[in-house]
Amino acid sequence: MARRLLFVVALALFAFVPIAYATVSQTPDITNTHYSSVLKRVQPVVGGVKWAVIDRNDEIELINHSRESVTVFGYSRSSANVAYDGGPYARILPDGAVQVNENSQAYYLNDSFFADYANLPASATASGYPLDWVTLAKTSEFLWHDHRIHFTSPLTPARVTDVHRRTLIFAWYVPIQVGSTRGYLYGKLYWNAEKSFSFPIGAIIAFIVVVMGGAALMIVVRRRRGPTPPREAW
Repeated sequence: MARRLLFVVALALFAFVPIAYATVSQTPDITNTHYSSVLKRVQPVVGGVKWAVIDRNDEIELINHSRESVTVFGYSRSSANVAYDGGPYARILPDGAVQVNENSQAYYLNDSFFADYANLPASATASGYPLDWVTLAKTSEFLWHDHRIHFTSPLTPARVTDVHRRTLIFAWYVPIQVGSTRGYLYGKLYWNAEKSFSFPIGAIIAFIVVVMGGAALMIVVRRRRGPTPPREAW
């Protein structure tokens, strides 16, 4: 009996192992519900390589089941949105190995929801060189928080003149490379329209009507039954 119980417990623990290591992410999930980042275009399109924006504007997901290495280029203080001068930041090899370049500034900037350029280590260069690849796992999947796809300030953007209207904030690019072919992810960041608060007048009126109707019904029923005899007469 004890052996059977031990086997069942071991089997249950083993069942959770794939779930725990199914996704490799550099940052915890942080979602700003005021915005939505929409992936519009991927170049090049390669079978077995999938891209997605996760949690509206929080992370980018890369899945690589192709025979090519897929590299994501990072960014630095001086790099433009579509520039490759941020150097290689992360990659997934054909065997599923997920690697990050610890000399990339993006590796450290992605640790927080808002980019902290002041505390970058001296080893992190604007070009990402010399490359220092570190393997995180062999899952063929990687999620990372990318400051290029969200608004990097807690303040409301100046372009939002009406919080109740969906507004385009900016277009964004993330440079990539699949095999020897360079390309990009192209998307747009939107301010999500906030719902206007409306006092539920209709619901309140309906509630009052129901209450008054119930009270009137009770009065009618009591009148039909006549006066209630005193307790001494029971």
